[in-house]
Amino acid sequence: MGRSSTREGARGGVEGPASGHAQAHSRAPEGARSGRTDGKTRKSRKKVKSGKIRALRWTASVLSLLILGTAGAGYLYYEYLNGKLKKDELNLGQDMADHKPNAAGQTPLNILLIGSDARNSKENQRLGGAKKTYGNAPLADVQMLVHLSADRSNISVISMPRDTMLDIPECRDPKKDKTNPASTFTQTNQSLGRGGPGCTVATWYKLTGIRIDHFIMLDFAGVVSMADAIGGVPVCVEENVHSLNSKGEGSHLKLKKGTTSIKGEEALQWLRTRYGFGDGTDLYRARAQHMYMNSMVRELRKNAKLTDPNKLRKLANAAVDSLTVSKTIEDVKGLLDIGNSLKSVPTERITMTTMPNEYSTRPGFQGKVVPKPGDAEQLFQMVRDDVPLDGRGTTGKAKPKPSTPPAEPTSGDPAAPADQIQVRVQNGTDGDGAPAARGRAGEITAALGAKGFTQAVATSVKNPRQKTIVRYETNDLEGDAQAVAKALGIPLTAVKKAAPGSGTSGITLVVGADWRTGDAFPQPKPKATGDGKAPESAKPLAGDDEGACMPIQPGFTW
Repeated sequence: MGRSSTREGARGGVEGPASGHAQAHSRAPEGARSGRTDGKTRKSRKKVKSGKIRALRWTASVLSLLILGTAGAGYLYYEYLNGKLKKDELNLGQDMADHKPNAAGQTPLNILLIGSDARNSKENQRLGGAKKTYGNAPLADVQMLVHLSADRSNISVISMPRDTMLDIPECRDPKKDKTNPASTFTQTNQSLGRGGPGCTVATWYKLTGIRIDHFIMLDFAGVVSMADAIGGVPVCVEENVHSLNSKGEGSHLKLKKGTTSIKGEEALQWLRTRYGFGDGTDLYRARAQHMYMNSMVRELRKNAKLTDPNKLRKLANAAVDSLTVSKTIEDVKGLLDIGNSLKSVPTERITMTTMPNEYSTRPGFQGKVVPKPGDAEQLFQMVRDDVPLDGRGTTGKAKPKPSTPPAEPTSGDPAAPADQIQVRVQNGTDGDGAPAARGRAGEITAALGAKGFTQAVATSVKNPRQKTIVRYETNDLEGDAQAVAKALGIPLTAVKKAAPGSGTSGITLVVGADWRTGDAFPQPKPKATGDGKAPESAKPLAGDDEGACMPIQPGFTW
């Protein structure tokens, strides 16, 4: 696998590979590298906020701060902040397709929040620990896409687990005048070390087809304790919990059953906790982070303490120190403009989700996850089409339509053995107007080869199509064409005889825009609710859900 995408820390307690009573899952921590410590330093409570919070706390803080807005800083201070704002290229990969305006001519706004674990300063090293990793390329351990609808009525957030395995595209690094080659089945957090946050943006676009307008990246240092500033953030656990196992692994979070207002190191521990929450995996850590962010936003909006100009200046100063933004955000005013767009959305229209995923079955990667076929693409499609994830109306063109798939025709022509069937594979993933997903013909050819179709060949022919299709030239090839479709999970209704004079020779598989990722064709949901909501596998959490409470893993109660 090359360099490990997890790091080991040495500060007060370790979140490492699951062991002892947490052995059921071996997934590394979300946003903190496997084995990273949980930081029990008790110096300067108001600055200790970083650690694993590095990303999430700042992700939470930035999202909350943007939603709140920070007006009234004063012109001179505004200019001072402008001079400190760090910027980088938005996209180091292929060009992204433009937004499609809605009927009113409005377009959505997509912001990628990236939590970096960089240890490029003494303060970052103190907060992040893991001395062995000093000087290593940074990892994008927290990634969240914030989608503001075109009509500015709702916000959707998609988190990607940091141990998601996917394809990272070729990324050009303008600073080093170097091109980083594309890589397949690579952990998503490695994208940041391949030229910067612009490569993380390019990786998201390759996977989702969602145009990203800006990124905001955060590191360990200078993270302001938003919870301290507003007097704490209420969180809930279903039982007493102590995140610590027999090997000393855990965040050391210790809370009583019910709701507790947390700040300082407790807030840091909450955001870092894996052992003790749910089933002890990163997915429950992400759930806890969503609960924290929603609660923080609610507190920010109802709490008057942040009207203090001195506190606002401290928040703004620490924010700018911790941020790197895309060059599409020209100055601090650009950040405030984003904040003004976000803050009008009511909390009940904010929906937090996690990219639907499932455990990898590839040997050596069983502890990692991959996008869940069907569900992940459904979530991405909803965001691309500007469909609210809460099911409360649609703002874009697309509206989920329940349908019953037609009965699949079967051929009376028997199929030849798989290793005797010749197939040409073409990439048509640009059929929806977005740039083609690079390398798809080769990926599907490899998938066919793994299933015995050793005569499958990838071609460079461009053939844009909205939907995947398998064409065959003559009637005696129909059974062979259906065998190809069945092997990949393509519905037999997509197997068609080529029209005379179309130029089709033998059997041709055109991979359409409906199949941008994965080796298996995305399967339709077994039942369609027609409610337009995000799939349940995305674990949607509404911003106004004050009843959310974290289940506790057996063996971590007290």
